Amino acid sequence: MKICISSTSPNLDSPVDPRFGRCQYFLIVDEKGKLIKSMPNQGVQAMRGAGITAAQLVANEKVEVIITGNVGPNAFGALQTSGIKIYTGAFDMTAKQALDKYNKGELKEVNVATGPGQFGKGPGFGKGRGQRDW
Repeated sequence: MKICISSTSPNLDSPVDPRFGRCQYFLIVDEKGKLIKSMPNQGVQAMRGAGITAAQLVANEKVEVIITGNVGPNAFGALQTSGIKIYTGAFDMTAKQALDKYNKGELKEVNVATGPGQFGKGPGFGKGRGQRDW
């Protein structure tokens, strides 16, 4: 079985990146913890669609499980359509620790998105909303 862990860098001692769609790396491992592949997230800098791009990238790797901190609604929908199980709540731990918690049944499988959608329309500068004079 292939498991994908969102990570801040390309090894198992790296912290889990709490953002699935905008994580820096995806670590593909087997259930015993052997690193099969480390790959940069191609969608991390995308203006839109980072979650969908990330979901397609890992689905192409034929993973069965995702371990992350949170997953937004677009990524969730794409992963669910691909039949990939999603486990969240992997905060403040390394990828290796997250895999251990998964194997012990200590991470929660989710059936809904756990993070906010990033539609490129949030509070910020531009169009007169939130503009500061500093």
